[in-house]
Amino acid sequence: MDNAHLLVVDDDARLRALLQRYLAEQGFRVTAAADAAAARGALSAMAFDLLVLDVMMPGESGLELVESLRREGKDVPVLMLTARGGPDDRVAGFEMGADDYLAKPFDPRELALRIRTILRRTSPPPQPVLPQAPVQLGMRWFDAERSELRGPEGTIRLTGGEAALLTALARRAGEVLSREEIAAALGTPEAGERAVDVQVTRLRRKIEPDPREPRFLHTVRHRGYVLRPGP
Repeated sequence: MDNAHLLVVDDDARLRALLQRYLAEQGFRVTAAADAAAARGALSAMAFDLLVLDVMMPGESGLELVESLRREGKDVPVLMLTARGGPDDRVAGFEMGADDYLAKPFDPRELALRIRTILRRTSPPPQPVLPQAPVQLGMRWFDAERSELRGPEGTIRLTGGEAALLTALARRAGEVLSREEIAAALGTPEAGERAVDVQVTRLRRKIEPDPREPRFLHTVRHRGYVLRPGP
């Protein structure tokens, strides 16, 4: 995990250099980019395990970049940095496809901790506790061991957050999970209820025939969510 390759994208040259040096000292391989265009160039040339992405940049913003990457099917985990850390700003980041959100100013130790948390969540553990068999969701099947959702059209891409959410629900299928439990499973306990709801909405688009009338991922009023697999 500590040898993971990170792409740090921030238009502040001083902060970019500090982050590059600190994260390298923590054992990560680090590439830096000053804006979205440079980040795209790096992404086309190299594979990265995680992006540390500033929200407010001249030209294409961090939010626009991560939304574009998700549209293109790129599921590399993204941790967003911003000087605006209000709930609406965090939710906007999650809606675009970010995996976590950290408000400036921040302690570099917390940044490194969050990076490792995301990497643990998006990398298969050596001896995972998994469902006995893939979970059926109508015409689709979820394999938690591989974090894969498969259907008649082939493998359906899941972001790290979506895979973590579906794995947590599948492990306790038929059992109601509170939003707090889900946030803890996602590694974002401070994100709040709205951020969990956003992740659920995104996941429903991929597992439900009609996300407006869920068959599998149900809301239990005042309690949380429950996954009820079936044909």
